Amino acid sequence: YWHLWQLKHLLPPPKKCWTTPCVIFGVSCARPGDALNNPCGSFPLRVSCAPKIIPEPQGGSAHRGAELWLSDAPGTLLLECGPGGSFLLEKIHICFLNSYVESSRTRMRSAVSVREGQGVVLLCGTPPRAGELSFAWIFNEYPSFVQEDSRRFVSQETGHLYIAKVEPSDVGNYSCVVTSRASSSPVLGSPTPLVLRTDGVMGEYEPKIEVQFPETLAAAKGSTVKLECFALGNPVPQINWRRTDGLPFPSKIKLRKSNGMIEIPNFQQEDAGLYECITENSRGKNIARGRLTYYAKPHWLQTIKDVEVAVEDTLYWDCRASGKPKPSYRWLKNGEQLAIEGRIQIENGALTISNLNLTDSGRYQCIAENKHGVISSSAELRVVASAPDFSKSPMKKLIQVQIGSTVDFECKPKAFPKAKYSWKKGGEQLHENERVTLLKDGGLRIANVTKGDAGSYTCLATNQFGAARGSTSLRVTEPTRITLAPSNMDVTVGESVVLPCQVQHDPLLDISFTWYFNGTLTELQRDASHFEKVGGSASGDLMIRNIQLKHSGKYVCMVKTEVDSVASAAELIVRGSPGPPGQVRVDEVTDTTAQISWQEGTDNHSPVTTYSIQARTPFSVGWQRATTVPDVIDGKTFTSTVVDLNPWVEYEFRVVASNKIGGGEPSLPSEKVRTEEAVPEIPPSEVSGGGGSRSELVITWDPVPEELQNGEGFGYVVAFRPLGTTTWIQTVVTSPDTPRYVFRNESILPFSPYEVKVGVYNNKGEGPFSAVTTVFSAEEEPSTAPSGVSATSLSSSAIQVSWTAIPWKMSNGRLLGYEVSLYWNNGQKEESSNRVKAAGNETSIKITGLRSNLAYFTAVRAYNSAGAGPFSATVNATTKKPPPSQPPGNVVWNVTDSRVILSWEEVRAMDNESEVTGYKVLYRTSSQSRVEVLSTARTTAELWLQLKDDYLIEVRATTEGGDGSSSEQILIPRLASRFSHFCFVFASFVDGGKNKKK
Repeated sequence: YWHLWQLKHLLPPPKKCWTTPCVIFGVSCARPGDALNNPCGSFPLRVSCAPKIIPEPQGGSAHRGAELWLSDAPGTLLLECGPGGSFLLEKIHICFLNSYVESSRTRMRSAVSVREGQGVVLLCGTPPRAGELSFAWIFNEYPSFVQEDSRRFVSQETGHLYIAKVEPSDVGNYSCVVTSRASSSPVLGSPTPLVLRTDGVMGEYEPKIEVQFPETLAAAKGSTVKLECFALGNPVPQINWRRTDGLPFPSKIKLRKSNGMIEIPNFQQEDAGLYECITENSRGKNIARGRLTYYAKPHWLQTIKDVEVAVEDTLYWDCRASGKPKPSYRWLKNGEQLAIEGRIQIENGALTISNLNLTDSGRYQCIAENKHGVISSSAELRVVASAPDFSKSPMKKLIQVQIGSTVDFECKPKAFPKAKYSWKKGGEQLHENERVTLLKDGGLRIANVTKGDAGSYTCLATNQFGAARGSTSLRVTEPTRITLAPSNMDVTVGESVVLPCQVQHDPLLDISFTWYFNGTLTELQRDASHFEKVGGSASGDLMIRNIQLKHSGKYVCMVKTEVDSVASAAELIVRGSPGPPGQVRVDEVTDTTAQISWQEGTDNHSPVTTYSIQARTPFSVGWQRATTVPDVIDGKTFTSTVVDLNPWVEYEFRVVASNKIGGGEPSLPSEKVRTEEAVPEIPPSEVSGGGGSRSELVITWDPVPEELQNGEGFGYVVAFRPLGTTTWIQTVVTSPDTPRYVFRNESILPFSPYEVKVGVYNNKGEGPFSAVTTVFSAEEEPSTAPSGVSATSLSSSAIQVSWTAIPWKMSNGRLLGYEVSLYWNNGQKEESSNRVKAAGNETSIKITGLRSNLAYFTAVRAYNSAGAGPFSATVNATTKKPPPSQPPGNVVWNVTDSRVILSWEEVRAMDNESEVTGYKVLYRTSSQSRVEVLSTARTTAELWLQLKDDYLIEVRATTEGGDGSSSEQILIPRLASRFSHFCFVFASFVDGGKNKKK
């Protein structure tokens, strides 16, 4: 077989089917009533089960055991489906290519001999009625396939290979390859040799069309149409296509295979018409014509569905399909043609069966067909008969309504045929009156309900098969009324309000409150920061805290019970500061002004009273309020002039609206604009100078900020002259960021006074100069050393150096101070203090941190901005011996009232230490840092203290070399004041947090 597909999932399974499933070409799954396509024309069908054929096949059909073969035009296949009856599978087929496969392998092909330049057609030998196939040709051996171009063409209709003009390179063996859509396994035909004749070359001739499409071809809606056209000729013909009505091809149409094929996808009515293929070379042209006609297979517009209908009722099944030509309809019941009789009528595909009986039950099929196809739709009809039954649609146990309303009672038992109905209230039969209506569907309606209508209502349903009854209780309640409704309110942003909603309702009913804001349910828990329901369960009051503009709108209080609902609405207007003005623009700009206009924004329910304009530049810190004319812009003005702008600066502007509530959001910024250029108006500030090297005049200033330069080409004009002269010397500094100018000339005397001023300019002209100031030329180093230099030892670690100041006339400039140099007694520099400076007019300096008992040599020189002068003569001083390293020991104290008497052992200096000249007693309270000092030459001391706090006391020896080491710290507690007179107490020493007794 060429290819087989199995029909799977056939439900329910056939009664009589062998273990081998039914094999049906082109089908993967089918259900009862499915329409199956036939891709193979009228080729044989093999079914490995026992079907029933309708109509019975004639002639070529034959039974072979349990297999059935259909070799002629088949009818339809009916499969038995078990208890549900039978269903129809229509025109199902399978293709056989056995004979072609065998012949293609065994048939020998003769060589084809042609002249060079002649056209040739190599035949594939396609089997007749073989279904949808595709073709290719192999040149010499696999996988060298023939490449199609303007000279070579493989027809997918005939399978033949066409060579418009044979060339020597075409000589070889050609094999046709056939592939079925149903199979991935190709069939290879026997090779056909192509050889060149030796009796000359073929001359030129006009195109001869060998491949052309039918004169008339019907194409289905939505299908892909392919038309082939190819001609032999010398030279190789060119191929073109057109419609004879002159309409251009739409973009979906594609020309393929060097124009040898035109492809029309998704074929529609407008694609139908007469098409021409024009083949042309230098010897002439030929034309092939064919008409495409449009048709559509049947397509369902409405199918039928399974239904359940009561006996004696009427069935109406509407079955409609579209197609071209228009489809015709027929109906089957259980696979048999449905006979039309008095009760059964078919009109335009619709089936009507009146006065149904149980024998009408079954499976029905509506079949729509035209000459291009057949479709079917199937459904099951169940005709039922039963007594009334409330089990699946019971009546409500309780209905609650309010006084004055209308109530409907439903009574819908399942009954076939329909039941007849009657109603009772309690045991009393109900009859229609001005308030009571018996509805056609069996229901009961009572209008303008009163308290007396409360009670139990019973519906009795009967038909010829029996009767049933159902009951409902009616409860009549008082209506719900809103007694305190919300009212319209005006509030300001930030305030809080309560919208009341209080009701009177029937106490037997549960009540609920909901609020809607601008038609949307307000979820209180979601926005608890603003909304809260207050007032208890019987009240629906809504509190809105910290109201914002977004809360302005319509609020509706909805009150619901099981029976009724009422609502009340109120408008809440929230007044706030204005919204941002719109479309701020700069209409006109000069060097110092800008004309600004804007559009009114939202006033948020409070009229705008004033506008203000803000400006921003690349040099400003954020937005700054601009000066305007008029100074105060009222709320009905939408234009103003900004003044006092800086020339040649890029500005943005925005507008802020204000009302009685406050200032609003600023507008979006305007587009950036630059003011016009102008002559600079601001000279540089802080003009000064001085310093530098010999023969230099240094002039300095603070550069003018960019926003004050007023234009491009900005620079400075520096002017100077010796003090007392009249002629200015001028120079230009072109860089706007330069802060200094240096004038060099050998004629400049040291520390000579000059008058200096600095001006400004830009491309628009020169601006003003700064005020004239005096600047001195560069100084020279002092030429004179200080006199009267002396050195005095102060302690073991300090000496004092003194000198006489240099007179001003001998300083060669403005003295900045003096420098003291210090050396060891062995001539080496002291690393820690080899240079010490005294600023200004100081004439002495104390040098500390020196070594004890060591001779130091020192010299002094003056310095200014030009440098330092010569050193003075060297003097020396020897530091004192160090103080004793031994602290005062055995410190003893006693207290009498506020008097503290201290004594300690004498400190004796060693040979290399300074002699003791006395002692210092240092004392303070434990809560203060300020230390009091008592000096004495003895080894005792008397202190008068206020013993309200603890005291810390220590003792040091004093020498000319400085203070010695401190004794251990003594703690005198305030409790000591409680001790009796003349009570001797050992000293308590504090040493690292430990107390010791001596």
